[in-house]
Amino acid sequence: MSSADSIDSVLKETRRFAPPPHFSTDAHLRSMEEYERMHRRSVERPEEFWAEVASELHWHQPWERVLDWNPPHAKWFVGAKTNIAYNCLDRHIERGLGEKTAILFEGEPGDTRRISFRELHEQVCRFANVLRAQGVKKGDRVTIYMPLVPELAVAVLACARIGAPHSVIFGGFSGQAIIDRVTDAESHIVITADGGWRRGKVVPLKQTVDEAAEKCDLIRKVIVLERVGAKHAAVTMKPGRDLWWHELMAGASAVCPAEAHDAEDMLFLLYTSGSTGKPKGILHTTGGYMVHTYLTARYIFDLKPDDVYWCSADVGWITGHSYVLYGVLANGVTTLMYEGAPNHPDWDRFWSIIARHKVTKFYTAPTAIRAFMREGRAHADKHDLSTLKLLGTVGEPINPEAWMWYHDVIGRGRCPIVDTWWQTETGGIMIAPIPGATHTKPGSATRPFFGVDAAVLDRSGAEQPPNSGGFLCIRKPWPGMLRGIYRDPERFVRQYWSEIEGVYFTGDSCRMDEDGYFWIMGRVDDVIKVAGHRLGTMEVESAIVSHDAVAEAAVVGVPHEIKGQAIAAFVTLVTGTKPSDALRDDISRHVATQLGALARPEQLRFTQALPKTRSGKIMRRLLREIATSGQVTGDTTTLEDFSVVARLAEKDEG
Repeated sequence: MSSADSIDSVLKETRRFAPPPHFSTDAHLRSMEEYERMHRRSVERPEEFWAEVASELHWHQPWERVLDWNPPHAKWFVGAKTNIAYNCLDRHIERGLGEKTAILFEGEPGDTRRISFRELHEQVCRFANVLRAQGVKKGDRVTIYMPLVPELAVAVLACARIGAPHSVIFGGFSGQAIIDRVTDAESHIVITADGGWRRGKVVPLKQTVDEAAEKCDLIRKVIVLERVGAKHAAVTMKPGRDLWWHELMAGASAVCPAEAHDAEDMLFLLYTSGSTGKPKGILHTTGGYMVHTYLTARYIFDLKPDDVYWCSADVGWITGHSYVLYGVLANGVTTLMYEGAPNHPDWDRFWSIIARHKVTKFYTAPTAIRAFMREGRAHADKHDLSTLKLLGTVGEPINPEAWMWYHDVIGRGRCPIVDTWWQTETGGIMIAPIPGATHTKPGSATRPFFGVDAAVLDRSGAEQPPNSGGFLCIRKPWPGMLRGIYRDPERFVRQYWSEIEGVYFTGDSCRMDEDGYFWIMGRVDDVIKVAGHRLGTMEVESAIVSHDAVAEAAVVGVPHEIKGQAIAAFVTLVTGTKPSDALRDDISRHVATQLGALARPEQLRFTQALPKTRSGKIMRRLLREIATSGQVTGDTTTLEDFSVVARLAEKDEG
């Protein structure tokens, strides 16, 4: 068998998991026949389909047309007016759900709060009036740089209520990252906190904003939430610029009617860090994004009124926008927010939260799952996880070994797993299982969501046969799609709509198997071409991680004078396992057995940790520089811990 045949056989022999019968019985959608019928209608008659979905939400004024499509520019719900904050709050209060918990919060130190829809509504209205009192008008961009606390949700929803697009920056980015994003957005106001808790230490957010404001004259007002207190973070308040959140809120009215916004009014900007160069301000509008996140949250997480749903992402990322706040609250479901690190004070923190708060739906990243795997199952086994009904993954492809561990150890074999593929640019989930209907395969995001016409194409735009691989593209518009890159329309067209004519180019390589299931293989620039054969980083990493001693792995391509490219692997080991030359050889043999000799790493280096962004994505670009030249020269502003890179550049930690 050739190496290429061996790789394809891995996909064909993957184990399938039927939806648990007890789950399907009560699910919103219970069979693949239902899914096929709904998906076919949503792609063939999208305007009819999305009009029906949108009619479940509140609109101040109905639409004249569902869609105007002038490729690559789309307008959804043309002529309609709505307010997404109204749909997340007022609508539920009017249905008699005002006393229901909207946000269940746990801080890293252990403090907890329950905030009802009525209480959240009051806080949002007060802060909306605070913003207006500070001169914020409809269309003004508001920068938010806060810890993951309920006031972050209040700030976001207050902006949406008055039509001031928000630009949320993850509360771990540097002062320079704030300057870059404030400058591009032309934002004059920053909302922050004195600090936030992370691994038992205070992240000095106000101090970072001060550093940015000293170099950025655009910042005229800074509103500061007191989160950690003067004992833990003494802050300097600059007269005329800096204002305390609690003082402003004390005098603000709780009456603030939701403004009617055009469906195509900008809702938010979210800057993608990228590997190099200027951050891109991804622009999302109101109506289509609201409808898309509402429906995806409902069906993919099978949301029910009594759910306690927890997405562990920060609101500084698109996952937090769509599936901590907007999509979940639009469904009237309780959303849990946890401020701190997953391993503080110990590796059982997540499982303790699930047990104590009786979480029913849990959505997290493969990076976190692999870290938990490395530490062993004992931490999870200490806690009663019986309230869990569904598990989800987001952020990058999940390797089958991590999928199985998640299924067996956390789900105890009874929870369906929704492996979701989507992007900041797509606004909401695009490919994922419907948990009561879809037979899942570990490592596959399975089938497209309603309204999503996904395909695997080659450079000419030709659809590729099963298991041959190509570029993941979307052939028709969808409601949550980005409307542009802020102040850079040429880059929008060039980056997303010019690679293959007439379709949205995701930048991901992909295979579709004989069952129509999509297997995301990683970014196009993460594909390694060894002796003329294309290998996805995902499939090689999965093979490495399937070795019993390996917790996590990342592979990159490096120049090779004979093969063109060779594979360099960076490997972290299961806790308690010692690196050795014998283990290095054994892992290499294991990869060759799994995928063929072609996939055997030319370099295999042991490391205590992999360089990741603050959202948990492995920065393979930095690994490629280290493997090639031993030096790092590119942008590292989004790196969570630079010391990881420094150690790797010095030596193999094995």
